[in-house]
Amino acid sequence: MTPKQLAFQTAVNGIIPKLACRNMGGYFFENSASCVSAITDLMEDGSSISWGGSESIKECGLMDAIKSGNYILIDRLSAKTPEEGRELYAKTVLSDYYLMSSNAITYDGELINIDGNGNRAACLIHGPKYVLVIVGMNKLVSDVESGYKRVRNLASPANAKRLGRNTPCFHTGKCGDCLSDECMCSHIVVTRRCSIPGRIKIFFVAEELGY
Repeated sequence: MTPKQLAFQTAVNGIIPKLACRNMGGYFFENSASCVSAITDLMEDGSSISWGGSESIKECGLMDAIKSGNYILIDRLSAKTPEEGRELYAKTVLSDYYLMSSNAITYDGELINIDGNGNRAACLIHGPKYVLVIVGMNKLVSDVESGYKRVRNLASPANAKRLGRNTPCFHTGKCGDCLSDECMCSHIVVTRRCSIPGRIKIFFVAEELGY
């Protein structure tokens, strides 16, 4: 591994015990391939799997592995109408595994997520039996406030470009604290503890993943 990856591993080794105190599991992987292999080994054949449309999950190859495996994929992106979207979301809430990334995670093991519609944050909080969170080494922050700034000034402008959203951050590259119709920052959620031990599992990958 590179010095940057080794430093990330050292940081993760310190975060994992803090996650355990918060009833969350933490695991370190040198690369995406080993992470994907561990996750597919964890999920039983025939499991129902849903996801939050994460770029990290696509980039690491997990979605390709799931689509080629023996799983029931509940993909909200396949909905063609609002009614279909609601039906798929209802199935998502009852899925065995929910896959997502986190916009940021602190060295103390707190997850910071900012959502537009709130579906991703809602499933993180309650619903699916297990939540598997894939985190690249670009997502670590020193504290919650740093997490807010990271999401608003790095992740959100990039997502606005990807999705073609007409928001201030699309035009300026930084947060405008907007209340626009296309705002992607409607809900801010800090997960400091999991009420069901082991429900949330964090998979740290020593690569840059997502925004």
